[in-house]
Amino acid sequence: MQDSGPPGPLAYVCEWEKRPKSTHCPSIPLVCSWSCRNLVAFTTDLKSDDDDKDVSHMIHIIDTEHPWDVFSINSGHTEVISCLEWDQSGSRLLSADGDGQIKCWSMSEHLVNSWESVLSSSLDGDPIVALSWLHNGVKLALHVEMSGSTNFGEKFSRVKFSPSLTLFGGKPMEGWLAVTVSGLVTVSLLKPGGALLTASESLCRLRGRVALADIAFTGGGNIVVAATDGSSSSPVQFYKVVVSVVSEKCRIDTELLPSLFLRCTTDPLRREKYLSVTHLKFLTRENSEQVLLCASNQSGSIVECWSLRKEGLPVNNIFQHRSPVVGEKQPTILKWRILTTTNDLERVSAVALPKLPISISNTDLKVASDTKFCPGLGLALAFHDGSIQILHRLSLHTMGVFYGSSSSTSVQRPGDESAIKRQRTGGPALHFKALQFSWTSLALAGVDNHGKLHMLRVSPSMGQVLEMNTTLRHLLFLLEYCMVTGYDWWDVLLHVQPTMVHNLVEKLHEEYMRQNQALQQVLATRIVAVKASLCKLSTATAARACDFHAKLLLMAISSTLKSLLRPHVLNTPDKSPGDRLTEICAKNTDTDIDKVMINLKTEEFVLDGPPLQSLQQLIQWVGDFVLYLLANLPNQGSMVRPGFGFMRDGASLGMLREMLVMIRIWGLLKPGCLPTFTATSDNQDSMQLLFRLLTKLWLCSRDDGPPQDPDESLIDECCLLPSQLLVPSLDWLPVNDGVIVRLQGKHPLRLQFGKASSLPGGGTRPGLIDHPVLILCQLNCVCGCVTMLRSPNKTNAMKQWEQRWIKNCLCGGLWRRIPHSPLS
Repeated sequence: MQDSGPPGPLAYVCEWEKRPKSTHCPSIPLVCSWSCRNLVAFTTDLKSDDDDKDVSHMIHIIDTEHPWDVFSINSGHTEVISCLEWDQSGSRLLSADGDGQIKCWSMSEHLVNSWESVLSSSLDGDPIVALSWLHNGVKLALHVEMSGSTNFGEKFSRVKFSPSLTLFGGKPMEGWLAVTVSGLVTVSLLKPGGALLTASESLCRLRGRVALADIAFTGGGNIVVAATDGSSSSPVQFYKVVVSVVSEKCRIDTELLPSLFLRCTTDPLRREKYLSVTHLKFLTRENSEQVLLCASNQSGSIVECWSLRKEGLPVNNIFQHRSPVVGEKQPTILKWRILTTTNDLERVSAVALPKLPISISNTDLKVASDTKFCPGLGLALAFHDGSIQILHRLSLHTMGVFYGSSSSTSVQRPGDESAIKRQRTGGPALHFKALQFSWTSLALAGVDNHGKLHMLRVSPSMGQVLEMNTTLRHLLFLLEYCMVTGYDWWDVLLHVQPTMVHNLVEKLHEEYMRQNQALQQVLATRIVAVKASLCKLSTATAARACDFHAKLLLMAISSTLKSLLRPHVLNTPDKSPGDRLTEICAKNTDTDIDKVMINLKTEEFVLDGPPLQSLQQLIQWVGDFVLYLLANLPNQGSMVRPGFGFMRDGASLGMLREMLVMIRIWGLLKPGCLPTFTATSDNQDSMQLLFRLLTKLWLCSRDDGPPQDPDESLIDECCLLPSQLLVPSLDWLPVNDGVIVRLQGKHPLRLQFGKASSLPGGGTRPGLIDHPVLILCQLNCVCGCVTMLRSPNKTNAMKQWEQRWIKNCLCGGLWRRIPHSPLS
C-alpha cells in the first residue's frame, strides 16, 4: 500500500499461509467463489503422507471477518473439483468435479463453520465444465444517475425478470444446471418435499467436445449456454436451454443460437499466434448478449468482447420494387458483433467479472464517468507474471494495474502507460489461478498456484483523487444497496477510514428517514446493524457502537414481548394489542405508571405463569438498562460513554416506557417475573421511580416536538439514583476480534489458517449482550454477540424468542461454533 498520496486502484489487504500438509500441483486448476454473505470458498488438494497417489480434494470455507477460522471439508470428490457456485442467499454451495459428480453443501444448524453435503447428482465419468444455480427471477439494477435521489426505489429498481422455472403460483423452483465435457446439459430440480428431479439432454444433435462453457439467463426465463472446444479456429457455439416439468418429469429442450469466430483468427498477423481459447465468460449472469473471450499461447493472450445485436436482413432486389404492405417490417436477424479487443497481453491465468448489477445505460455510464464511480464497471485479469489488471467491461481500456505480491507491492494508476507497457524481468513466481470479486466489487480474493489465499482492496474510484464528499457519496450508495438487498457489507467497510465514520452514519440516517414508513419498518434493524459496524472502525465512535448493539437487542425484546399479547375478542377489527399499547403510551404523558395502566385493556396482557417466569431474564435486562441510562444522564456531555445515543432517541425511550408498562401489569399476575433491584429502602417502588424519571426524559426528546435539554430537577433526581438503587455496571466496548479493524493501516497482514490474529485492537467481551439469557454460550457472531447452540428452555415464550436467532444474530451476521475448552 502507498505511504502517501491517494490510495491506488488495488492494494493488498492480507495473505494467508497455506494449510499444513496441503499441496497443490500447478497443472491442476484451483477454484474460488465469493458469496453475498462474504463467505469465500476455495479448493486445494491434500496428499497422503503414505501414498502420493492418494489425494483428498478439499473445500475450504472462511468468513472474511474471521479468516483464520477456516472450515475444511474432505469433499469426497474422486477427481479434481472444477466448479464452485454459491446460491443467491449465500447459504448453500455447489461443487462439481472431473468425474461428473455434483454435490450440494449447506450449513449444519446454520453455522458458518459447520457444513454438510445434503444432495448430490452424478453423470459418471463425464467431467463438469460449467455449473450454475437456476435463476430465481430477482434482479436489481443500480442507477448511478439516481445516486442523489432520496428514494431507494429510484436508486435500485427491480428489473422484470422471469425465473428459470416456476412452481404453482409463480414461486421459483430451485435447482442447478451443469454442462459436461461431452456436450451434455444436466438439470437437477429440488422438489418441495426435498426430492431431487434430474434430467440430461445433449446440447445439440451432433455432440462434440466442450472444453469451456458458461451459463447465463434471459429475462424471459430461458437459459443460454456458451461453449467452445478450446480451439480458437473453431466457432464459439451458443444454445438456448428451456427447462420444464411435464408429468412429474424434468424436460430439457435445446435450440442452437447464432455462433461466432474469434476476431484474432481472421487477423493475418495473429491467425496462427493464439491457438487455444482459455477463458469464456458472459459479462454478467443476467446478460446473455455480451460475452468475453480470451485466446492464449504459451507466452501471451488476447481478450475480445462481443455483443449480440439485432440487424436488418437485406432483401433481394427482386422484392425491393414491389409495393410495401402496410405495417410490414424489415426482417431482422441476431448477429454477434465485436465490441472491442485488447492488444497483445501477458498470458492470462484467471478472470474475475463484477457481480454488482450496475445499469449500463448511456446516462448512467456518463454519470459514473463524471463522478469517477467504478464499482461494477471493471473486470479483473490475472497474469502469469503475477500482475492483475482491471479493465473496463465494455471498452477493455485499463483502469488500474497491480504488480507483485504482498511482500513487494507495486501499484500503478490509469494514465501511467509507460508503467503498464514496460517489460519486467524476474517477475514474481506466484500467479493467481483463481480470482473472484466481492458482491460490491470492492475487493478481490484469489488463490495462487501454491495454494495460498490472497485478498486485495479495490478502490471505488480506481485510485483517482476525489473530494471527500464524493467519496462519502460513493460509499453511502453501496451501503444503501447492501441494506436494500440484505447482502453483507464487509467489503464496503474496507474503504471506510475512521475520519469518515461520523459523517457516514449521519448521512445514512438522513437517507433512511426520507423513505416511506413501510420501507423504514423493513430496514429498521438492518440500518442499526450497519451503523454499529461502522462505529466499530473508529475509537471515537466505539461507544456509539455499544448503543447500536443495545438498540438491536432492545428492538428484539420489544417485538417479542408485544407479540405475546392477544386481543380479548378474536374478531377485533382495529389495531393489535401491541399497536394500541404504543398509541396509548404515546398520547399519555403521565409520569405515574399506574395511571397509564388504567387506560389499557389489562385482559389482553394475561399470560400463564410459566411463560412469564421464563421471560424474567429479558425483563431484567430491560430494568437494568433503564436504570443504567438514567443513572448516567448527568454524564450526558461525554460522547465516549455507552448510552449517550439513547438520551435524545425519543423512539427508543418510548419503547422502554411501553415495556415498563407491560412489565408492571405482568408483575401483578406473577410477581416473580419482575426485575430485581437492590434498593436502600424497603418501601422503595423501583418501577414507579424509574418510569417517572424515564417519562420526564422521554418528554424532552419526543419526535413530535423540538428536542429540549433535561431540566435541572431531572438531572438532580438522576444524580440521587445511585444512592437509592444499586446501578449495574454496563460500561463496555464491543469485541473487535475480527480482521476489519486491523485493516485500517497501510501495510498488509499476513495470517495463518487455524491461528487467530494476535494484533492489537481486540476488545473485551460485551457486558450488555452477555446477559444471562445469552450466556453458557457455544456460538458467537462477528459483532461479539454470543448464544447457546441448544437452549434448555422449554416454554413457548422462550422458544419464540430463540427462533429469531436460529439463522442469524441480532446484527444479521452468521453464527459460528466456538471450540470447546475449559475456559469457555
